[in-house]
Amino acid sequence: MKINRNEVEHVAHLARLTLSDAELEKMTGQLDEILSYVAKLDELDTSQVTPTSHVFSVSNAFREDVEKESLSQVEALKNGPQHDDQMFQVPKII
Repeated sequence: MKINRNEVEHVAHLARLTLSDAELEKMTGQLDEILSYVAKLDELDTSQVTPTSHVFSVSNAFREDVEKESLSQVEALKNGPQHDDQMFQVPKII
């Protein structure tokens, strides 16, 4: 067994979870299965595998920075649900 009940109780306490005895037993078993599977993955030889950060090779996902005219104040205010002639109106939050 990779994890015991005391460790599960400790992690539940850190996560501020209140687990019943049945939930603790179930969680201990499930976490043990997960950790056992991860241990199996550690047995694989990955020395010849090139590390990747993306599934597909991406050289540059950004478009060219082209200067263009911005929205006028009237056009921008059309996008808001509530506005007056100068600004968006939002509910007061205290």
